[in-house]
Amino acid sequence: MSNGQWYPPEWPDRIRALASGELTAVTPKRAATVMLLRDTPDGPAVHMLRRRASMAFAGGAYAYPGGGVDERDNDHLVRWAGPSLDAWAARLGADTRTAQAIVCAAVRETYEEAGVLLAGLTPDTIVGDTTGDDWEADRQALVDRELPFADFLERRGLVLRSDLLGAWARWITPEFEPRRYDTWFFVAALPEGQRTRNASTEADRTVWIRPSDAAAGYDRGELLMMPPTVSTLRALQGYATAASALAAAGERDLTPVLARARLEDGELILSWPGHDEFTKHIPTGGGER
Repeated sequence: MSNGQWYPPEWPDRIRALASGELTAVTPKRAATVMLLRDTPDGPAVHMLRRRASMAFAGGAYAYPGGGVDERDNDHLVRWAGPSLDAWAARLGADTRTAQAIVCAAVRETYEEAGVLLAGLTPDTIVGDTTGDDWEADRQALVDRELPFADFLERRGLVLRSDLLGAWARWITPEFEPRRYDTWFFVAALPEGQRTRNASTEADRTVWIRPSDAAAGYDRGELLMMPPTVSTLRALQGYATAASALAAAGERDLTPVLARARLEDGELILSWPGHDEFTKHIPTGGGER
């Protein structure tokens, strides 16, 4: 393989099974992930983590902080700053309760995996250092799902700063994958006074890296990534500051990207519509190119 595209060896067999009707696609779980940016003299850098090789899904791949939506986060309204829930629902293509849960997932997962919290005591402030023992206890309770994020915000009297997030893209895991996610990608700037740390048990390394450098590492086959990660990195390359990337998020197309597999001239062809660089040709006898 000439680049670092994550490509599990079992995919060809699963694609054939799906095409023959032997495999039934599972329903994707809603998820959210955040491209956290900070400005450097050479342009924005993005916070990335490397998933442990032992992980069942995308082990060894570089990704952004993120994870599944907790349905408890749509049980009741949270204190909210920024665009209204109606506006977020229209932007995300969901109802208001689901939109709240998706945005909550983006903020919660960034806190759980990077220690960065996009919330404040008022609609125009944001918390500072979140590394104290009391904060860590709450963060771990969130990770363990002992504490719903909405309850965490309410208990601490915090307002969720949805205005610090911009919806960037939406990708759905291919139908032949046993673990499927319908994932909204968001962009945000690292708040002043906060710092990232590797708070995730799912990651063995974290880095701040310019999107162009990360994409170049992928192109050389040095950094393993999934197509959505590479695509979003390439899209971030044109912005001189984190603020300009966030400002551009409102114009981004959120049409879901879903991989397609078809049989053509003795080959299985795996493609992501609109993203030709990720196309794979798999001879029916096995292997891939």
